[in-house]
Amino acid sequence: MNPSTAPNAAPQSEPRTVLLRRGEVHSPADPFATAMVVERGHVAWVGSEGAADSFAAGADEVVDLDGALVTPAFTDAHVHTTATGLALTGLDLSGARDLADALARVRAHAAARPADRILLGHGWDAARWPDGRPPTRAELDEATGERPLYLTRVDVHSAVVTTALLDLVPGVTGLRGHEPGAPLTGDAHHAVRAAAHAALTPAQRAEAQRAALARAASLGIGSVHECGGPDISDEDDFTALLALAADGQGPRVHGYWAEHVTDEKGARRVRELGALGAAGDLFVDGSLGSHTACLHEPYADAPHTGTAHLDAADIAAHVAACTEAGLQAGFHAIGDAAVGAVVEGVRAAGGRLGAARVRAARHRVEHAEMLSPETVAAFAEFGLTASVQPAFDAAWGGADGMYAARLGAARARTLNPYAALLKAGVPLALGSDSPVTALDPWGTVRAAAFHRTPEHRVSVRAAFTAHTRGGWRAAGRDDAGTLVPGAPADYAVWRTGELIVQAPDDRVSRWSTDPRSGTPGLPDLTPGRPLPECLETVVAGRTVFRRPNE
Repeated sequence: MNPSTAPNAAPQSEPRTVLLRRGEVHSPADPFATAMVVERGHVAWVGSEGAADSFAAGADEVVDLDGALVTPAFTDAHVHTTATGLALTGLDLSGARDLADALARVRAHAAARPADRILLGHGWDAARWPDGRPPTRAELDEATGERPLYLTRVDVHSAVVTTALLDLVPGVTGLRGHEPGAPLTGDAHHAVRAAAHAALTPAQRAEAQRAALARAASLGIGSVHECGGPDISDEDDFTALLALAADGQGPRVHGYWAEHVTDEKGARRVRELGALGAAGDLFVDGSLGSHTACLHEPYADAPHTGTAHLDAADIAAHVAACTEAGLQAGFHAIGDAAVGAVVEGVRAAGGRLGAARVRAARHRVEHAEMLSPETVAAFAEFGLTASVQPAFDAAWGGADGMYAARLGAARARTLNPYAALLKAGVPLALGSDSPVTALDPWGTVRAAAFHRTPEHRVSVRAAFTAHTRGGWRAAGRDDAGTLVPGAPADYAVWRTGELIVQAPDDRVSRWSTDPRSGTPGLPDLTPGRPLPECLETVVAGRTVFRRPNE
């Protein structure tokens, strides 16, 4: 990819006209487009190489794509930005082979950071270790030299900590979710997390946020939906991130604040924080990995049904208050009982305000893993966006995965039914829930297209659309996430192989490759093949990432 500057080039600070040519431009405006013009931060034109000649003289910059692919930038619809940055810059246990390896990594991290007031780490998953258990408090006390340590499980719904950290949270042993010898969950976990994050300095937070946004930009992500809230982070963290993103040097950040709202005053407070909605991780339940997702029937490997944080009445009050205030509502719901409670609550709010008014508000549900045909139909009825994470299935699905261990094979096969959601007309927005699973947009599209349960697979094109335009729609914007004239110039440039059309139905793939279908191709995401490499990411016409030497 070779940029060249025309004689009449304008300074970077002024509005610029850029012509990209001699590549492949993924656009519904022209399925055979090879060129694109960007002007004043928006797409001005897409079309063929021959027609591009007429724009060259008026361009401030001409970029020779040299065959590269241009697509809309991805939107990751569920991110915890500071936690992602801390995982990038801190202790990452996602690669720990077993318990002994995890403890060795804790020791090394503690030794390397003697001045830190608190040690932070993430990503342990005892279900993958031969030992089958997390580290004990005594083991962590020894490994850290009895310093405060907060270490989250991969799903971030439980944590193991040292005695020194517990001592910083008076009364924690009396909170729900504190069980001697077990990881912290629920209220106890939230209290300890607040203490751990309070020990971070503003500089540490800013460093983590910059690291996370830089990683996102390097992967072709132009927008992230930050899912904050009083049980996730704090107001200073949330507002500082929005202020950092406002300088336009990185990806856009759409903020969601997960606070329960029951009246106009509460809705106004959420809006004053700069949030698009009282949504994101407003917990109706927990997670499957931590045995805290709320189920109708007990877990296959535990004698209980998980934890409920909100009931249908709470949900109805929240949805009604947000709808009346013109604010998006949303919930974290994973288990079938939790998803059912969301549907019941939304239906009650619809009965009070009218279903059309509830639909128009575009409320959303995060994760929505355990769905039935009835709840899928209700999502469609009330226009609920399913904000989902296909990498969850890639990590924990399958006959031998964590889902099957927690639920049994039959229930596990029903999880994450993306094809059924699309068939019913439910809007999908794809994300990572980073740091639960990594920022990895093409890997996310691959995971949806090659779901471990074949009947839940969707086409690469459908998954790609849900990870680009779907994220913008989930944030209330219908004019973005696609490269058509007038749309924001948020795009990424990729080095990749042959472009094809991949769909679960071979007949669709065969027809879509016929030129008469007018279907633009996408990279071959067959498992085992290399994923596209991001060369440049552009947001509102401004480059926020460029691979060195490109």
